[in-house]
Amino acid sequence: MNINESPDPRSSLWAFMAYLLRFHRMERGMSGAALADLLNCARSSISRLENADAKLTEAQAAQVDDEWRTGGLFGVLLFFARLGHDPNWFKSFTDAELRALVMKIYSGQLIPALFQTPEYARAVLTAGRWPDVEGAVEARMARQRLLTKKDPPEVWLLLAETALLVHVGGKKGMRAQLAHLLELSELPNVTLRVVPNSAGANFGLDGPFKIVTLRKSVLAYVEALNGGRLVPEEAEVGELETRFDRIGAVAEPVDSSRRLIRELMETYT
Repeated sequence: MNINESPDPRSSLWAFMAYLLRFHRMERGMSGAALADLLNCARSSISRLENADAKLTEAQAAQVDDEWRTGGLFGVLLFFARLGHDPNWFKSFTDAELRALVMKIYSGQLIPALFQTPEYARAVLTAGRWPDVEGAVEARMARQRLLTKKDPPEVWLLLAETALLVHVGGKKGMRAQLAHLLELSELPNVTLRVVPNSAGANFGLDGPFKIVTLRKSVLAYVEALNGGRLVPEEAEVGELETRFDRIGAVAEPVDSSRRLIRELMETYT
């Protein structure tokens, strides 16, 4: 695709918004720099918005709707785009993952992909009827290199005890998986804490999510069945950061978490 062209507007609502943004700008003879001034952002941000590499905020949607008298078109599209599944969410997430300075991850049912052994990943992907299991396992293992690369991100993992109790890959496989967790927890850039079942009802029961701090922004990703969605809005990201802190308030300290994992390992003999 030409860098000056918007993506296929039929591929997703986000792509349709990117297409319309460029269409309306050009229809009015407005330059990218002029639109950047209107939205109070860098000229490069306009290119990213029109290529669907970035997403309009509520304030930006309101600004173009008001300036171009669209009848609230962009605000309505933004509302529905956020409700739906973004088919490109995973690529957006892995791209951000590579540039992350800090990652905060909460998982309540499964060991997160960055912490999985090949056997665990293979069992999960097979159960999910992934079309190319071995290819997906290989890709997942490649992603894990970011934990040990030069200048790795700071990773904070909150993991529900429930995820440690499911026999994914059988007892032998789970014992190896727990041993792998212990090994990764010793990395200087990894902080792993377990939310014990004894914590009872807590904010983690609403589902898994990730928060990624980049050099100039903070993004969040909320996972759901068959997909997930990017959360670029500062207010919603802030709510998820508060949720992460509240889950952390009922999690075991690092040393106690390691001790719990070791105790569970003994049950997988």
